[in-house]
Amino acid sequence: MNTIDRIREYADELTALRRDLHAHPEIGFEEVRTSGIVAEQLEKFGIEVHRGLGRTGVVGVLQGRPGARRIGLRADMDALPITEETNLPYRSTVPGKMHACGHDGHTTMLIGAARYLAETRDFDGTAVFVFQPAEEGLGGARAMIADGLFEKFPVDEIYAIHNAPHGPHGVLQVKPGPIMAAADFFDIRITGRGAHAAMPHQGIDPIVIATGLAQAMQSIVSRNSNPLKSAVVSITQIHAGAAYNVIPEGAHLAGTVRTFDADLRKLIAGRIRELAAGFAAAYGATIAVDLRDVFSVLDNSPAQAAAAAEIATELFGSDKVEANTVPRMGSEDFADMVAAVPGAYAWLGATPGPGLHNASFDFDDSLIPLGAAYLARMVERRTAA
Repeated sequence: MNTIDRIREYADELTALRRDLHAHPEIGFEEVRTSGIVAEQLEKFGIEVHRGLGRTGVVGVLQGRPGARRIGLRADMDALPITEETNLPYRSTVPGKMHACGHDGHTTMLIGAARYLAETRDFDGTAVFVFQPAEEGLGGARAMIADGLFEKFPVDEIYAIHNAPHGPHGVLQVKPGPIMAAADFFDIRITGRGAHAAMPHQGIDPIVIATGLAQAMQSIVSRNSNPLKSAVVSITQIHAGAAYNVIPEGAHLAGTVRTFDADLRKLIAGRIRELAAGFAAAYGATIAVDLRDVFSVLDNSPAQAAAAAEIATELFGSDKVEANTVPRMGSEDFADMVAAVPGAYAWLGATPGPGLHNASFDFDDSLIPLGAAYLARMVERRTAA
């Protein structure tokens, strides 16, 4: 029996587990219930379990036949602060939180792979299962690494997989080199002078400044960056005021900068600060810019990206593999793990539906045996490499 068919024998159990996780989402560093379930599942399979790495992370260690090779597999566990807008029977039971990125599915796929490997033990060396908290911009990977992830559980290679709700269904997409962008998160706080709305001349209007600065920042990509290099500046929050007849004291802009190129990343950060300083001088306001490195560029190691494509071809067929897919401007903190050890990150296409971070998103459960088989086969093949 092949790997996928064997995992399909318990796919209903995995689907029930995934839907339970979906109904009980926990955001970054709050994954107490989720990590507890993960640990219980691994222990049930006879896997050595270590809890509390990176606060709420879990690491499982499984020995196969004698061998020196150690292969890491990683899944993210956290949900998002989004109110779910589905009528699913297993929809979120926690107001304002939902699994809108499929981390419930990724966790379940890795549990499925762990179960298969624990039952078969058809590999040499060691499998290390890394269940990571707080992927959604809170630095869960960096927290696990700071807690000694790769010192305590050294691996020769590490792999991760993410669902792709845009499809095509069952197609694995991977590439060597940069596959996901770096991201800086910013907060820009404007302090003007409050006044009566009928007497604007007595104040310094932070809303006028905020809207002008927001427009000016959109010119950075169109007029300051090389058009042959990818970059995105997105303002995702504007906060100001609380009354119809009051010019407020302050305003707040927030958002992200996405890049692949280190020099361009530096240029954009500099231009944001220069524009803020210029608007502050022009209007007599004070503007503070907080720009933070949250995600590094996810740079797949060439040999490991090739291994991912090879194993997916073996499992799914050559028509179900894109070995040189297009990079994405989204970001992923698995980047910090592949910066520490060689590794590869891949996308697995789902039945097309609502996109990631959408309040109507739901993970495609038909991917569970496919993703679990891919991860399990990675251990079987790469421990023998």
